[in-house]
Amino acid sequence: MTVVSLVEDDPDIRSSLARALGQRGHEVRAVATGLGALSEIVERAPDVVVLDLGLPDIDGLELLRMLRAVSSVPVIVATARDDEAAIVRTLDAGADDYVLKPYSADQLDARIRAVLRRTQSGDLVGPVTVGGLMLDPASRRVTLDGETVELSRKEFELLWHLARQAGRVVSKRELLADVWQQPYGGADKTVDVHLSWLRRKLGESASEPRYLRSVRGVGVMLVDPSQ
Repeated sequence: MTVVSLVEDDPDIRSSLARALGQRGHEVRAVATGLGALSEIVERAPDVVVLDLGLPDIDGLELLRMLRAVSSVPVIVATARDDEAAIVRTLDAGADDYVLKPYSADQLDARIRAVLRRTQSGDLVGPVTVGGLMLDPASRRVTLDGETVELSRKEFELLWHLARQAGRVVSKRELLADVWQQPYGGADKTVDVHLSWLRRKLGESASEPRYLRSVRGVGVMLVDPSQ
């Protein structure tokens, strides 16, 4: 049974959604405030979080950033904020999916199952090594020449996506769709910023690349620098 932490301040929505998800086989722990949710999620470790951004005590985006500092639990943001800039900010802050209100319980149930498939699929795959770089999806651990590299959740997902296709150029559109679940253009900067952070942590730069090679107008690929 999937344990869902539902963070929603509207009592009617919270009650009806908790009941509907329960009928679909989930155990729902419903919370009305952001700080209460943070404590609940850290202490009880649900399988997935459904997060409304309009909370009474703290903005949901700030809560998401706080949560990402202490947990890698999958987060589906469910909100009425529908402008593209807000969606990009939310995905960049660490959300795994974004669903707009109003939505049905069936749609949310499908999103929960899809997010869990994406985030848990790596557990079935062993570590991947590219040159001196090793990624272990089960522990989400990355080492470079035997030294641990500390990555955020999204940085790991980006590097993992590239590592599984090492030697192949991956387009930014593909990265936006598969890593950020954002299947539309106009947000290449999201990828560029995360690639810049990754390069810094891998001890390289765009002007002096080692593992991350950009192909102008096409995308980026992860390579073994010794080859």
